[in-house]
Amino acid sequence: MTERFDIMVTCRLGFENVVASYLKELFPQARVVPRPYGFQGIVLIAGLGDRAAEAVQVIKTRVPEAERVVVVHAQTRAAIDEIVSAARDVAKNLIPGDSSFAVKTTRRGKHSFTSIDVNVAVGAVVQEATGARVDLSNPIRVVLVEILQDVALISVVDGRELAKKMRPYKYPMYRVFHMLRVAHEPYLGPLDAARTMGMRVGRSVQTFEVSELVVAPIGPVDAQQLLEFLKGLFEGIESRYAVQERSYGRRVRRTRVLVQDMYQFVRMHMGEPMIVFEPEGEPISRVAGEVRELVLKALRRGKKVNILVGAREGVPVGVFRVADLVLDVAPGIVISTDYALSSALIALATILHEKLAQGGEGIAESSSS
Repeated sequence: MTERFDIMVTCRLGFENVVASYLKELFPQARVVPRPYGFQGIVLIAGLGDRAAEAVQVIKTRVPEAERVVVVHAQTRAAIDEIVSAARDVAKNLIPGDSSFAVKTTRRGKHSFTSIDVNVAVGAVVQEATGARVDLSNPIRVVLVEILQDVALISVVDGRELAKKMRPYKYPMYRVFHMLRVAHEPYLGPLDAARTMGMRVGRSVQTFEVSELVVAPIGPVDAQQLLEFLKGLFEGIESRYAVQERSYGRRVRRTRVLVQDMYQFVRMHMGEPMIVFEPEGEPISRVAGEVRELVLKALRRGKKVNILVGAREGVPVGVFRVADLVLDVAPGIVISTDYALSSALIALATILHEKLAQGGEGIAESSSS
């Protein structure tokens, strides 16, 4: 494939021909190549020349099936020396010396070098040629090197165009959830329902990486029903934990599980921050300031915050008197057991995040229970 391409479009796998058909309608004079070299998720456009930049904006506006749309600023053979030379020339014109950059290489096909080799070589020459600093977390510019078998396409894009889950203005909320202790009434009843609900609660608590989950029955309960709930709970925790370990680029904390009567749990933790989530409580938006002050004060001191969530019976009303706050996350709506904990934690995160993102809270995680 020797022709010069002007734009590279990526899309969901299987949508290549759909995207290509829209592009042909928009640019009938251009040549559109879906799945070059048989690689899925890619569509290339040639024949636009100086109109490429304008065409990129048209595609972004009118083709939602297109995910990343970039101008190809240089095209070379898939050889490191040629890629480096082309990247140097492109960077001189498109990366100011007072900015920052990163290099991202995606390699498709078989080669004698790795993507990391390309990143290192291109990064060194771009820094030498421009004087810009390397910033892998939040770069102002990103040099994209897309290698398709024997062709390399080089682009320079605004760093904001590459969607990231975490940005400098986002606070990693798992640090807060690591400091929470949840007392959750078990869902008891038909054995299959108890197990299913346990699985959902387990996935929920592990999703947020809550430090500790206390399964808190109220008085004597049916042992077989409790057993099925616990089996489902551990199954849910382990399934979610396995996914997190594979996909997260950091250490994942597995939620610890205990069993304790709810009244005894409350007695043991009297004097500690305690928040109940039940429909009888105050709308959480109305007391957001109190919630924020209570939780952040505890977190700054490395103390756990106790969260109480009911199931079929709900948290006993007598417990409301000893809790610091009783909160309702959705007035007028009774949230089902499988969504109750997630709703509570998301509501907390929403209230706390802006303050935490400002910095200076000095939260110190504690490994103690």
